[in-house]
This record gives sequence, structure tokens and C-alpha cells, in this order.
Amino acid sequence: MNPSLRQMRALVAVAKTGSFTLAAEYLHVTQSALSGQIKELEQVLGVTVVERTTRRAQLSELGRELYPLFDKMLQDLDGAMADIASRKALNKGMVRVAAPQMMSCTMLPEVIAAYRVAHPEIQVRLVDCPLEQVSARVFSGEVDFGVGPERDPTAEIDAVQLLEMPFVLVYPPGHPLEQRERVTWADVGDYPFISLQGQFTERLLRDMHASFRDISLSPYNEVTFMTTALAMVSARLGITVCLPYAAPMVKLYGLQMRQLYEPELTRRFFVYTKNARALSPAADSFAAFLHQFVAAHAWNVTLD
Repeated sequence: MNPSLRQMRALVAVAKTGSFTLAAEYLHVTQSALSGQIKELEQVLGVTVVERTTRRAQLSELGRELYPLFDKMLQDLDGAMADIASRKALNKGMVRVAAPQMMSCTMLPEVIAAYRVAHPEIQVRLVDCPLEQVSARVFSGEVDFGVGPERDPTAEIDAVQLLEMPFVLVYPPGHPLEQRERVTWADVGDYPFISLQGQFTERLLRDMHASFRDISLSPYNEVTFMTTALAMVSARLGITVCLPYAAPMVKLYGLQMRQLYEPELTRRFFVYTKNARALSPAADSFAAFLHQFVAAHAWNVTLD
């Protein structure tokens, strides 16, 4: 049988105060209860740890050896428990989030800024990366969770839908499509189309083919980052598509956007977590805040 925490605290209190009376007051117990805990400790160890005299209580030689060990153990435990309590109360903590480049430079900074107002002691670290790497960052444990577009499911990663948005057309001011009352995907094919490399274009073309087999879209140029596509559109090298949350960056480039129809294609975004890993209180709080923020924001409203 090992010493209990109460027994160790009793020995440390007696060592610090040199008195059963003061030690009992320090621990908020009766003197008889404290004496009983010391006796139980001695029974467990099979040796005397406190030598009682009429004037004061003093530790035996073995008690003096045990005191710094018990004191260090209790301090470490109390510190750990205080840290856990602080994290549960969201008075401290860190959240690491992975997200694609465009989301990282538009939507998420606004969410992080709003969260900081509510929880100034929580640090949120944003890891911007190619969208194909979001799940890999989650799986490796580099981040607590990731935010990104829908991907093929895996056994290791859990996905909870965050939002669904329609694709919007992005074009420079004065473009011929600006005069159209309603812009369709067939109209996009009449102009140089600048798209993103990889799964973005692959899924887009697959969705278009599933809805309208007679519509074909051949990218005029494929780039790695949406900011590059926007810069090319700003230079009047073509048009592109994006999602409404990118509006701040679209405006920064002096461009305009409007929803596309026939078909009305949307893209779903998810919060990705590793299924065998529980989120920390801070990460769980930020994930919940992210869902609430997006649900109440104009990003989640279909454009007219």
C-alpha cells in the first residue's frame, strides 16, 4: 500500500509548521484527524515519521528525508491540477488550426480576432497550407484540427460540416459578363478561364459533368494559389471562380463577383479532426466558436 495524498499533505504540514495544532488549521481539519493521518502514514511505512514532544512535533530522521520528496510531489500535482483547471476555464491554452491559403487570408483571421475578444488568454496559431495538406497536418498531430473543402473520407479523420457555399464568378469591372442579367457556367466557357491546379479543378469539372454533360470547361491557365488567379483576372487575362468567403481578397484586387447558375454548384467545407484524439478545452471552444461565427455570418448567405 502506498501513502495517500492526505497522509503526505499531513506530513508536509507538520514539517512546515512544527505543530499539530497549526498544521491542522493549515489543512482545515481537526487535530485528531491530522494525528490519525500521521498514524496511518506510519502504519503504511512501518516506521515513525513524526516524533511528538510536549512542546512541538518534529520529524524523525526518515521523516526529514521524506518531507522534500512529498513536498515536491504535492507541488507538482497541485500545479498540474491548477493548470488543468485554468485550461478548462479557458484562462490559458493554445489552438493550432490548419486551413487553405485563401481561407487563411480572408475568413479565419476575422474569426480568430472575434474569438480573442471573448477569450484573450487563448492563443490561436493559424497554419496556412495547400488545401491538399490540411488532412495530413491533422493526421500528423501538427494541428488540433483543420478546415477545408470536402475530401474523400478516411478511417483516421473525422469530418463535421462547417458550411456550404455557392461558386461565384470573379471578373474585372467592365467585363462583358457584367451586363448579363444571369450568368451561367456555359457563359464562363466563352472567356479565358483561370483555374487552380489539383483537386479544386478536378472536383469542379466532375460536378459540372454530373449536372450538365454538355457543358465543358477547359482552363486557359492553371495556377497554384487563388491570389495568383485573382491577380491575373485583375490584369484582364481571364476570369475565375471562387467562394463567397474570399470577398475581402476579391475587393482588394478591385474585382467583382456574382453567383453562377445552371448548374448552381456549391462547395462544402468541413472541420477535420483525428478520430482517436480528443480536442483540448481551448481547441474544442474555438471549434464551437467557429461554427457559431460562420452560421451567423454573411458568408453563409447565398448571393443573389
